[in-house]
Amino acid sequence: MNIVFTFRPPRTIQADIQRKFSEESFSFYKNIKEANDVLQDAEIIVTFGTDLTEDIIGQCRSLKWIMVASAGIEDMPLGAIEDRDIFVTTSRGIHKIPMAEFTLGLMLNHVKRFPELSVLEKSETWNKELPLQELAGKEVAILGTGAIGQEIARLCKAFRMTTAGVNRSGRSVDEFDRIFQMSELEEAVKEADFVIGVLPSTPETVGVLHREHFEAMKQTAAFISIGRGDVVSEHILLSAINDEEIAHAYLDVFALEPLPEGHPFWRHGNMTVTPHISSITKAYIPRAMAIFEHNLICFKEGGDYQNILDIRKGY
Repeated sequence: MNIVFTFRPPRTIQADIQRKFSEESFSFYKNIKEANDVLQDAEIIVTFGTDLTEDIIGQCRSLKWIMVASAGIEDMPLGAIEDRDIFVTTSRGIHKIPMAEFTLGLMLNHVKRFPELSVLEKSETWNKELPLQELAGKEVAILGTGAIGQEIARLCKAFRMTTAGVNRSGRSVDEFDRIFQMSELEEAVKEADFVIGVLPSTPETVGVLHREHFEAMKQTAAFISIGRGDVVSEHILLSAINDEEIAHAYLDVFALEPLPEGHPFWRHGNMTVTPHISSITKAYIPRAMAIFEHNLICFKEGGDYQNILDIRKGY
């Protein structure tokens, strides 16, 4: 079986996979351009997804399965993949630990005011009057109650916070004190001290946050966006900050990435920008490869796959 990687995992991981599946033929390339000459014979492609195009799918005449080593698939040529009846699995769920920790770090940063304390330290200023807060007793509204949202809620509960979740169905989910449907979004955010966006990018979620949602939030609330940057338009978010409808926005994802130099988000005093990094740790590739190895066994021998993509739903 010809298996082509369009990225190179660490050499130790490459060797481990080849040892476990010695009967298969593996090719590891730095990018999909380097793999061009072997794509037509590839039966399985392992990719981050963003390098696939309709032309490439057409070129892959033997392709049966795409393993996406990420969770987001919005940039993939899903129509062409569906037309060919190509099987797709993702790495959904591997992000929950790093992204939840990253989110809790931002929340603690917000209430403990570490950036301001750092400024005081550098200026050798002893100021014990800087008012600090606690997470305990505060409420968090998490838009998206999947693996990532649930892990964030679990950690928030450990900090004695109240957790509200928002999903399509309104069904109850572990670690959430209350659940709201998407149609109840305004009600869900109005008591929250933190509003966290972890929704995937689908036709239903693009632009889901409107001006009235920010108007309904507490003026002291912080908005944290770590899912996809298109859940709210930049104009609406900037207006909400400038009009002091919320206190601060922590943004790790954007509609256009990289965020261009000179963009108003970079220098805004009430916005914190990070470079879509919340999910990236040294454990990322090993976790993705564990899912790939499990699914490869299922592909060869049968069994229950992890993270089968429903192309029509987009996740």
